[in-house]
Amino acid sequence: MESPVTDPGTKESRVTVCPNCGRRNRVPSEADSTPNCGNCHHALPWIADAGDDDFARIAERPGPYVLVDLWAVWCGPCRTVSPALEQVAQELAGEIKLVKVDIDRSPGIAARFEVQAVPTLLVMDGGEVIARQAGAAPAAALRSWVRGAVADREAARQQKE
Repeated sequence: MESPVTDPGTKESRVTVCPNCGRRNRVPSEADSTPNCGNCHHALPWIADAGDDDFARIAERPGPYVLVDLWAVWCGPCRTVSPALEQVAQELAGEIKLVKVDIDRSPGIAARFEVQAVPTLLVMDGGEVIARQAGAAPAAALRSWVRGAVADREAARQQKE
């Protein structure tokens, strides 16, 4: 079933429906700034697929915080949490980027992050993991977890200044 937020595109981009005006926009997997609607300029949900070959380019660049979904096709809870993650990406558009990694197709990423269970979720800042959890959760709990990780990181930055 197709998500109301995004249509599968290519690995380089996805077609995303603007939550503000309903216009369809092609959103690249990697860019220098967060995506905005070409029609109304509202922040768009940024959802991308990544693998062993392009994870660094897509998920570790400076920019918004990155929520990484390490999942597998055969995993029931992964299919359950995917719509919740897309909802969080829509609600936090302009603040986070959701990057999905199929661990069966990306064994290097699975090994790097020592994935023991799927789904495994990471919040990253410039390539550094700042929060990690395994298992599915409802959108409200995921949103709270992401916001908590981001708030903790921002507070730590302010203490350094």
